[in-house]
Amino acid sequence: MDRAETAARIAELIDPFNKKGIEITDNTSFAGDLEWDSLTVMDFVAAIEDEFDIIISMNQQAEIETYGQLVDAVIKLQG
Repeated sequence: MDRAETAARIAELIDPFNKKGIEITDNTSFAGDLEWDSLTVMDFVAAIEDEFDIIISMNQQAEIETYGQLVDAVIKLQG
């Protein structure tokens, strides 16, 4: 799966969590732009892990602040 396909799948998963209808770009910040709290982040991470059959560690989660960083992390975790 290439980056565009991965990004599209992640964008679909973001949609139900994107209550403000923010346009998603590589620079979209989960905390800043989307204003997600920790519970929303945990629910979203669970959805990503289920969709891609990966595990995102707490350390990795702490480093992922934007949509683009998440896409790159998912690609890396998939090998």
